[in-house]
Amino acid sequence: MPRKVQPVATGPRRSVLSDETYDMVKAMILTHEIAPGAKVNIDALALKLGVSQTPIREALARLESDGLIAKEALKGYSTTNLLTVKQFNDLFQFRLLIEPWAAEQSAQNINAVGIAALKAEMQSAKTALKLSESEQVQAFIEHDARFHSLITRISGNESVTEAFERTHCHLHLFRLFLAAQSRLIDDKPKDKFVEDLFYRYYQTGSGQLTIKEHEAISSAICTGDDKGAKTAMQKHIQSSLDRFSPAAKVLNK
Repeated sequence: MPRKVQPVATGPRRSVLSDETYDMVKAMILTHEIAPGAKVNIDALALKLGVSQTPIREALARLESDGLIAKEALKGYSTTNLLTVKQFNDLFQFRLLIEPWAAEQSAQNINAVGIAALKAEMQSAKTALKLSESEQVQAFIEHDARFHSLITRISGNESVTEAFERTHCHLHLFRLFLAAQSRLIDDKPKDKFVEDLFYRYYQTGSGQLTIKEHEAISSAICTGDDKGAKTAMQKHIQSSLDRFSPAAKVLNK
């Protein structure tokens, strides 16, 4: 009796491999194993990770949409540079325009599912306070990103959500932090700028302030206080910008 041949599972396995490859390449960029502005050799990367070129190309396409990879005709792929001070300030101006409105809309649209999601996210922030100082920074950045993205989603406006998520603002801020930690920024004022930026904002004391500001926003949204949510969000982003500004000015000298 001939042996039954089992079908090859291509779809799910390929998807898992693509996701794993994306995560690995992303980690290499964030930790600066692949330096900012460096060219990415697909063959070398495939050999290093033990995969074919296909999942590498798929990963690079996703990372391009994340703003971590740039593709240039006839030159191939390279990692994007770190945020400049102007880009940093432009990013906060964009947030001041979009996020207070999103918070207001979220308060008008809030339901039981949204309330549960906001409460769960706020609990994750309180849990982060129990971590060591070095772990706190990453935990707070991740909470920050989830919290602000969640509010844009609750607003119910897909265009606003997509516009906000396309900035990948917290991802790029985390990349700046790791650059400073790894001493990959050669210019000393810039190094000082990045370290001050994160430790002034995410160290335990300031981290608690951030949580209090997030709690004020969350509470206003959950109770349907649309004007209060808008005001609280505006104050939070402006407060963040004000806390970052002294360090940012170092680069303008």
